[in-house]
Amino acid sequence: MGSSIDVFAAIKNNYGSMSKGHRKIAEYILENYQKASFMTALSLGQTVGVSESTVVRFAMELGFDGYPGFQDNLKTAMKSKLTSVQRIELASSQMDKNDVYDKVMSLDIELIRQTRENGDREAFAGAVDAILKAKKIYIVASRSASALAVFLRYYFSIIFDEVVLLNNIDTSDILQRLFRVSEDDVVIGISFPRYSKHTNIAMEYASGKGATTIAVTDSMNSPIAKNAKHVLTAGSGMVSFADSLAAPLSLINALIAAVSLEKEAEIGRSFETLEHLWDEYDVYEKTDR
Repeated sequence: MGSSIDVFAAIKNNYGSMSKGHRKIAEYILENYQKASFMTALSLGQTVGVSESTVVRFAMELGFDGYPGFQDNLKTAMKSKLTSVQRIELASSQMDKNDVYDKVMSLDIELIRQTRENGDREAFAGAVDAILKAKKIYIVASRSASALAVFLRYYFSIIFDEVVLLNNIDTSDILQRLFRVSEDDVVIGISFPRYSKHTNIAMEYASGKGATTIAVTDSMNSPIAKNAKHVLTAGSGMVSFADSLAAPLSLINALIAAVSLEKEAEIGRSFETLEHLWDEYDVYEKTDR
């Protein structure tokens, strides 16, 4: 029993009648289904603050024989990912128009907290060191992660001379622009669910060429993690059909800050030059202060 149950539909349909403990489990699964699919009933319970038996009862109330059947179903559903329509429907079941503001910001706060607590400081330090030593830095991303890539590239271009953004382009174009990558270079891949096949291929190619690869993603189980020397993880939640990227942006901001501390003199000279140019060409409107 339970093999044909749509786990996300079951959660949506039963959410309104769930107990407080079961709602906590449901909300965690909806927001972290990739992590949850690999958790035992005990670890899932400890994560959300309920007992192992409560997790088992949650699975059974959704129609499964037990937690193993529920977990197998969740893994299958995870592989196919959620469609945009499903995201909207699931979000609608969790919040109404009156609590969107608080709900979304609370989710972002929680994701940033989890990212800080679970972050691998050694991997972060290794990534910073590799970036500082790189001859050329490539940044690869697609879809919603492209906004993060643009942000990172903007600030890195102030710090470094050779920064290449491979953003929202197909695999053939990525490989054409990456084929000269070498062991002296760093390739930063940014990918969150739904994961980008193009970014994954770029990381695989760069790793094969000996470049230092850095993954900015949500999990060690992410497709790009296996081809990364350094994996930096940040929580990515689900807000309607849009992903919550507050934690990934905070992680990238930390990466920029860590690099800038080591390149303080160069950055100072860059901004002195830029400010001179801005004044010379009267870039900004003059305002009374």
